[in-house]
Amino acid sequence: MSATSQPMNPRRRGLLLAAGAAAMTGGLAMWPEARLFAQQAENFIKGPPVKDIAPKQLSERVWMIYAEDGFPTPENQGMMASLFFAVGKEGVVVLDSGSSLQIGEMALRMIKTVTDKPVVAVFNSHYHGDHWLGNHAFADAYGDKLPIYALPHTIEMIKGNEGNLWRSTMERWTNQSTAGTRIVVPNTAVEHGQELVLAGDLKLRMHHYGTAHTPSDLTVQIVDEKVTIVGDIAMTNRIANMDDGSYPGTLKYYEALKAAAGEQLWAPGHGEPTRDLLDTYGTFMSGIWEPCLQAVEEGKSEAEAKAMVLADPRVAARAKTMLGFDSNIGKYISLGYLEAEKEAF
Repeated sequence: MSATSQPMNPRRRGLLLAAGAAAMTGGLAMWPEARLFAQQAENFIKGPPVKDIAPKQLSERVWMIYAEDGFPTPENQGMMASLFFAVGKEGVVVLDSGSSLQIGEMALRMIKTVTDKPVVAVFNSHYHGDHWLGNHAFADAYGDKLPIYALPHTIEMIKGNEGNLWRSTMERWTNQSTAGTRIVVPNTAVEHGQELVLAGDLKLRMHHYGTAHTPSDLTVQIVDEKVTIVGDIAMTNRIANMDDGSYPGTLKYYEALKAAAGEQLWAPGHGEPTRDLLDTYGTFMSGIWEPCLQAVEEGKSEAEAKAMVLADPRVAARAKTMLGFDSNIGKYISLGYLEAEKEAF
């Protein structure tokens, strides 16, 4: 995704200008108070509510709040990644919490249209902010002790620069629609192979098979429902960000996950869930990776590799319909070529 600069929300601008005016009229002695006022203005400004999106039922106990748009804009207010929830005997488990406080609040409203049971846990699939910034809403609703699960590397990334970067960038992309969102870091680490029984009777199995979309992609299998939430390791009809990822790592992840989980409804953060998602998206990814590797092995240039990828029928078949294809394919071929050079040598 590429960010574009957006003007500051008028409400925020007004409060900050007021703080500046107070400092100017009060002289130098007012500067500490003015700075405090400006900070408080930032903290209390909140973007508008997000419109309700009715949940779709995926199985007897699993629901999806579907995000139609693939990229964050002022119009969609950052609603770019789907949220999921599973209803157990004693409560609700949320799988990815959305891009903002406002989206998390919308999800809470929608969960209440399905059940009056409380949310007892939240999972974050990885550290990209469209999948965890909504933690704020759930912590506000159920307290800071609400278990929010993630892999250890994801937790460390959100604690570090990645957390602030995603919060501020999402505000900029949406023209301040997500303003008021604070960083709520996952508070409970999980590991590959771990099984949890939550909400009384929901059996969840954790999967992680190395670097795919990021180094710490958690996929969560809702065992009895035969539904697995895969985050961003695969997307139905959108070209995935590979800046932090690996092409061969993604393909290895798919094979390991399919072998471990068996037949599933694979539910991605972007796009509709399907039973053949890992196969269809894996075909597309192979269409990028294999020509890049072949080009490197044959001593061809990156430009020649790009031509080979674009001519590959596995890629060409998606070129006219895949979201973000034209604006991103060049970059992701370049990343594939660089990774192929490392792999080959």
